[in-house]
Amino acid sequence: MKKFILASALFGLSAVIPTQAADYVVDYQGAHASINFKVKHLGYSWLTGRFNVFDGKFNFDQNNIAASKISINIDTTSIDSNHAERDKHLKSNDFLDVNTFGIATFVSSKVKDQGDGKLAITGDFTLQGISKELVIDAVKIGEGDDPWGGYRLGFSGTTSIKMSDFGYKNDFGEILFDLHVEGVRQ
Repeated sequence: MKKFILASALFGLSAVIPTQAADYVVDYQGAHASINFKVKHLGYSWLTGRFNVFDGKFNFDQNNIAASKISINIDTTSIDSNHAERDKHLKSNDFLDVNTFGIATFVSSKVKDQGDGKLAITGDFTLQGISKELVIDAVKIGEGDDPWGGYRLGFSGTTSIKMSDFGYKNDFGEILFDLHVEGVRQ
């Protein structure tokens, strides 16, 4: 019993040791990260979907959060709304125009610590060749050693964009994003 209590205490302490500055690569291939969206469909319901292919990296330092950086590249051809015909339309020049703009990007310019693991990540989001500043409301989920000998750090976040800001011919208002990012320390 003493060994169990000692092991539990040591594990608990290791989980709260502050992160040092480190570079991470987003683990999208292991399905440990996702970029999900939803938009009102004709004002009657929600159309939901995700982007299946993206990559990115980030730097995070618990002791100097303002110095943190993140960059994400989204393959817009990988849009998946669980309906092949709709996806074909979303890829057309009515919406994403993937033949011209196959990549959307986010590059942070400022990360603000809001306390209790909450962050405001400001940066430029580029879609359709148009860049607009947006803020991601993020929260640190956790960090620690993984079973494969690596070290991971994870965040969740939400943000939204106005379709009209990116020149959409069909404007259904705001697109809401639900983001989950797990990075593997390099």
